[in-house]
Amino acid sequence: MSYQHQYSDGTRIHYPLGKVVCVGRNYAEHAKELNNPVPSEPILFIKPGSCVVPLEGGFAIPAGRGSVHYEAEIAVLIGKPLSREPSEEEILDAISGFAPALDLTLRDVQARLKEKGYPWELAKAFDGAFVLAPFIPGDTFQNLSDIGIRLLIDGQVRQDGNSRDMLYPILPLIRHIAGHFSLQPGDVISTGTPAGVGPLNSGEKLVLELVGQSRFDSQVL
Repeated sequence: MSYQHQYSDGTRIHYPLGKVVCVGRNYAEHAKELNNPVPSEPILFIKPGSCVVPLEGGFAIPAGRGSVHYEAEIAVLIGKPLSREPSEEEILDAISGFAPALDLTLRDVQARLKEKGYPWELAKAFDGAFVLAPFIPGDTFQNLSDIGIRLLIDGQVRQDGNSRDMLYPILPLIRHIAGHFSLQPGDVISTGTPAGVGPLNSGEKLVLELVGQSRFDSQVL
């Protein structure tokens, strides 16, 4: 998937999307609802760019593979290379955009894999496993510790979180990630999900938003 957007001032950003670096259990209440311990350092895993699909126009979920769970997350688009624990100024300069996203999980498949001690890719990296809304400019938020993420399904609020509740805030999180994996333009950081995750079903109507900044309607096909 490639990403292209033109802002009101005529600026364009156009990237082939690279990898998606995801963060597990970055909100204490989410770890609690899944009966998981709160981590002592960020839990990282990677989804390939090939699994990314657009939110707009609706999206499909796998059939016949058990329960598919939604996880609403704040996604950060990287626009410049980052590596070797960059400075806060370098990270801010490299952030091209923010978007709401859905990190989808085949929860039954994941449970079976975890029981056997196997990796999670079959549950987390399937085609369509990362549903991404359009990005807004990286300088939209002056305070990265106050970004709201909200998901409504069929008119009911299912998730309503804020970056202030992250165990590992956005800038230190990206610095930690870049110390382990070089980040390139087009890479996306998915910063973890607040409490309220649950199953998706075909036909449900969704509203996904970065509170007060971007709001998108969609549907599970």
